[in-house]
Amino acid sequence: MAGRVCIAQIGAAHGVRGEVRLKAFTEDPLSVRRYGPLETEDGRRFEIEAVRPTKDDMLVARLKGISDRDTAERLTNLRLYVARDRLPKPADGEFYHADLIGLAATTADGAPFGTVKAVHNFGAGDLLEIEPAAGGVTVMLPFTEAIVPTIDIASGRVVIVPPEESR
Repeated sequence: MAGRVCIAQIGAAHGVRGEVRLKAFTEDPLSVRRYGPLETEDGRRFEIEAVRPTKDDMLVARLKGISDRDTAERLTNLRLYVARDRLPKPADGEFYHADLIGLAATTADGAPFGTVKAVHNFGAGDLLEIEPAAGGVTVMLPFTEAIVPTIDIASGRVVIVPPEESR
């Protein structure tokens, strides 16, 4: 979704009045309410009427127009996006995960490794999904300083130091 950044994902329904659990991908989780209407990949728009934190680093949100559990359950796993221009500009040395998608991945000596296809987090830390330059199955690499020592958004590349098993 060009020009947009995923800032949250809807989880399971919470209670019987249409509230949903929400996983925020923002530095301050409660900031999701400040960006105005959020949009799904298929163009549906949602406004957050109220949001509160939970003890497990999630949020519980009430979305405008969602008032029952059945409707809330149908929203499970929807990703919510905001237009890039509505987000604060990253500080020097910071970036949005969306900035990484499409960057060339090279080895430390400059050899092509592939292209960043996606950034994932399945609960144990961020992973970069790399589409290999030689083709074939994508490679998942830990997004750590040891594996990705250089991120150069301006030059359109990341430097990868792949573990032995991914070479």
